[in-house]
Amino acid sequence: MQYVTRNRFSVPVNSADVSQSWRERGYSCDLFIDPPGREWNDFIHRTDEVVTVVEGQLSMTIEGEEMIANPGDEIFIPKGANHSVKNVYSDTTRWLYGYGR
Repeated sequence: MQYVTRNRFSVPVNSADVSQSWRERGYSCDLFIDPPGREWNDFIHRTDEVVTVVEGQLSMTIEGEEMIANPGDEIFIPKGANHSVKNVYSDTTRWLYGYGR
């Protein structure tokens, strides 16, 4: 499955543009701010999820497939998929996430 769309949004990422795009596609849009090394492990949701890095870099693992997400990339996480996220950037990473409705 194709999880990553590279450069889906132009850099620097405009959060309002991402929010509007996701809203039009039926997703919410909220912000996470994670310090270096922060991990979110083994999550499963009942809805599809999308993630876009605004600033920094994330390591994402979806159903055992690891990828690096950079600013502007969009990651699609299908409902029911086991996934983990880690800030692998040397500083704070800011990222947007949205759940399908």
